[in-house]
Amino acid sequence: MKEIREKAYAKLNISLDVTNRREDGYHDMVMVMQTVSLCDELQLRLNDSGKVTASSNLRFIPSDERNLAVRAALRYLEAVGESGQGLHIDMRKNIPVGAGMAGGSADAAAVLRGMNALYDFRLDRKRLEELACAVGSDVAFCVAGGTALARGRGEILEDLPPLPDCFFAICKPEFSISTPELFRKLDETPLRRHPDTAGLVEAIGRGQLRELCRRMYNVFEDVPDRRMRTVAEIKGRLLDHGALGAMMTGTGSAVFGVFEKEETARDAAAALRGEYKFCCAAKPVARLLG
Repeated sequence: MKEIREKAYAKLNISLDVTNRREDGYHDMVMVMQTVSLCDELQLRLNDSGKVTASSNLRFIPSDERNLAVRAALRYLEAVGESGQGLHIDMRKNIPVGAGMAGGSADAAAVLRGMNALYDFRLDRKRLEELACAVGSDVAFCVAGGTALARGRGEILEDLPPLPDCFFAICKPEFSISTPELFRKLDETPLRRHPDTAGLVEAIGRGQLRELCRRMYNVFEDVPDRRMRTVAEIKGRLLDHGALGAMMTGTGSAVFGVFEKEETARDAAAALRGEYKFCCAAKPVARLLG
């Protein structure tokens, strides 16, 4: 039996802009995205069952094709001419669900990387990202991760230089936020402002952490929704504990602060842990594939 272990790293949106609603119902977006050290842990085992299945430490995670990781495995096996190969994916979920941190997408991307290793790296990064696009919007970014500018639905990717040295404190409140619901509300809301994506990318290139933090922005925080009050409260608490900037990631509900020192990020996460469902410290992760 061949098996492999793979980590599925969470993502944070350093900025998120929605520029257009397309005729197909999707939205064009411009995002700066970053892989972070918080991760799920996957074990992939080939077997003779002829089926692709999954299990998890969370009971509500589906074990069939409703699971993006299963879907990714099936796409990979088809692409390398191995349809019908049995596989079991065992997932230890550490990334909070419904947080805007691409937990399911990260799992799917980790499966693509792990399967590629099991099959002697038959596919290059570009082909893996093409398969990822057919699985889900954020999966393509999660394949290689690192720091990237993403456009379209998130499938048009441009590698960026690594972030300047920094650390994150991440907090998720008790509630999650429905992505379709938030997009619907966004379509009904005149946006007050858009992030300075070009300035943010320039700050990253120059290694200017404070300038980067001043330009972080997520247009979904403008949506009229009572839960955004809690998002604002968490941002305020993180700033009070020394964050250079704070923002909601994706469509939420997780909020993160950027810190210069690891100790300060850990102290901030510890201070908020008593009030919010999930709090942790994390650091940026470099690109996983060349």
